[in-house]
Amino acid sequence: MGAISKLALKNLSRQKKRNVVLGLAVAFGFFVITGVDGFISGMVNNLEEQITQLLGGTVLIQGCQRIPSELTGGKPQVAALVEDDAYIRDVVEKTNIDYDYVSYYSLATGQLIFEGKKSLIEVYGRDLYDKHLLDSFQFVSGGSENYQWENPFVISDSTAKSLNLEVGDKVTFTCSTIYGQNNVEDFTVAGIIKSNNFFGSMMGYTDIKVLNKLLGIPDAGYSTFTIHLKNKNKQALTANQIQQKIAEDGHLVTDRTEAFKTNPKNIGKGIEKQLDPVKVEWEGTKYAVECFNDELPAIQSVFFYVHVIMTVILIVMLVIVMIGLSNTYRMVMYERIREIGTMRAIGMTRDDTKDLFLREALFLTSIAALIGLVIAIIVLSILSLIPINSDALSMFLNNGHFTYKLSAVTIILQYALLIVLTLLSVDFVARKAASLNPAVALRTIK
Repeated sequence: MGAISKLALKNLSRQKKRNVVLGLAVAFGFFVITGVDGFISGMVNNLEEQITQLLGGTVLIQGCQRIPSELTGGKPQVAALVEDDAYIRDVVEKTNIDYDYVSYYSLATGQLIFEGKKSLIEVYGRDLYDKHLLDSFQFVSGGSENYQWENPFVISDSTAKSLNLEVGDKVTFTCSTIYGQNNVEDFTVAGIIKSNNFFGSMMGYTDIKVLNKLLGIPDAGYSTFTIHLKNKNKQALTANQIQQKIAEDGHLVTDRTEAFKTNPKNIGKGIEKQLDPVKVEWEGTKYAVECFNDELPAIQSVFFYVHVIMTVILIVMLVIVMIGLSNTYRMVMYERIREIGTMRAIGMTRDDTKDLFLREALFLTSIAALIGLVIAIIVLSILSLIPINSDALSMFLNNGHFTYKLSAVTIILQYALLIVLTLLSVDFVARKAASLNPAVALRTIK
C-alpha cells in the first residue's frame, strides 16, 4: 500500500464521531437498497419457481392434434397429445441442452366430488415415484407407501380440509377427455401434502397411466414434455433450438418468431393463435415449443421494474448522502488547511494532495458500504428463518418462509455507482485543496 493510501486510512481515525456518523449514513443507505432489492427479488423468484413447478419445467414441448368438428359434435378442438416420446427425447439429446432433469405429464381440469361437496382442481398425471416430484412433497398424512392402492391420489391439505377428506377415502373426479367427452373416475386418497403456496392448493396428482385412461390418451403418451434447465436465462435460446430441430426433421411446429411478430408482449398468446383449430387446419401432430417467459412475460417485467425502481431509489439516497459527504470534506479541507500547506511545503505534489482527499473519502464509503452489505445479509438471513403462515403471501414464499436473492452483478454495479458518486462529490474539494498555495495555506488562521 502506498504512502498516500496509508495516510488516507490514518486520517479516518481523526474526527471519529463525524466519520462514524457519515459512515453510518452510507452503510444505512446501502443496507436499505441491498436488503429491499434482495427481499423483493426473492419474492419474485419464489413466485417464478412456483409457476415453473406448476408448468413442470422451464421449456415445454407439447403435442397438439386438431380434432375436427365432426368428431367433437361442435367446434373443432385441440387435443394435447404426444405419442412419440422417443422422438422428443432424441431431439432434446441432439440439441445438446444443459438441463437439470426432464419430465412429462398429462393434465386434466375438472371437479373433485366427495359426499356432495365439490372442488375445482387440476389433476396432474405423473410418475408418482419420480424423485424430483417426491422431493417436492411434504406429506401431512399417508405417503408413497400407499401408491400400490387402486388409482392412488395425492391432494393438498387445503383441498382435503375443504372436502373433509382423509387418507383412504374414495373420491370421484369428473372431467372431459381430449376429444371433449365427459368422463368420470374414482380415486383413493393415498397421501395428503402440505400446501405451501397458492397454486399447490389447487393441484392433485395421480399415476399418469390412470389419468391417461381417463383422458383417452394412449398408455405411452402424455400431454407435455418438460425440461428444467440449469440456467433459466437460456430458456428462449433452448426453445428456439428445439423448434429449429423439429422443423428440420420435417414435423409441424409452432414458430416463436412469428408469435413475437403477432404478440410482441406475449409470445405465448402468439403461439396460441397458431394453434387455433377454427382458423388453422393441420393433420397429425403439431408441436408447440414454449418457455416460461413466453407464458408469463409479466413476471420478467416485474423483475425488471423492481431493479429499475431500486436503482432509482439507490441513486436518490446516494445523492443525498454524497451532498453530505461533499459538505463534510469542505469542512475537512478548512480544518486541515495549514496541514495541507505544511505537506505541500515539504514536497507533496498537487496530485498527491488531491489523491489524499479522494482516497480518504473512497475508503470511508467503501468500508461503510461493505458493512451495510453484511448487515443486509444478516437481517435477510434472520427473516428467512421466520415461518410465515399466510395464504395471501403464500405465492411469494418458499416452504412457508421468505427468501432473499442477491445478485453479485447487481451488488457490484451498485458498489461501482457508489464509488463514482463518491469521487464526483469530493472531486471539487480535492481539486481546491490541491490548488492551495503552500505559503498562503501556512499563514491561514483557522
